Amino acid sequence: MMFERFTKATRTVVLGAVREAERQKAPAITDEHLLLALTDVHDTVGAGLLASYGVSRDDVAVACLEIRRRGGLSTSEADALRELGIDVTEVVDRIEQSHGTGAFASTVRGRCRRLGTPFGDEGKAVLERALREAQDLGDRRIGDEHLLLALTVRGGLASEVLAAHGVTYQGIRSTLAQAS
Repeated sequence: MMFERFTKATRTVVLGAVREAERQKAPAITDEHLLLALTDVHDTVGAGLLASYGVSRDDVAVACLEIRRRGGLSTSEADALRELGIDVTEVVDRIEQSHGTGAFASTVRGRCRRLGTPFGDEGKAVLERALREAQDLGDRRIGDEHLLLALTVRGGLASEVLAAHGVTYQGIRSTLAQAS
């Protein structure tokens, strides 16, 4: 029922996230796939907002790879471990020397091709939050700008990548408020 409320741009992003997850052979669609797909759309509100912060698909892809390489540890988690004397980069390097590049990253699990790639908890939470953002802004449709807001507020990989580029929930909300 939510899908009917998506704008054309949002549908494009969601379908792009499905393709991205399938390309990566991911077990589920996550916030990472939604963010990567959002960087692929053009001439939409969300794409314009990302462009205004200088966020590109390449930036997002590189940042996501690095986070996955650390086994999903956020930068703040890696920094906290560094303060305890544990250098995550050194640990990952040693593991990769012994077991190969990407050994610490999440492993790819099989899935039933007939059923397709399902939305994981992270992906579902972003879509649900996008609905709430649209409602909070008084919008009847769920636009890609609502997905972007949801990605910034939700926490996790996409939020960290966006924050590293200065993209914050308050910044996006302020820009949207000024535009209306």
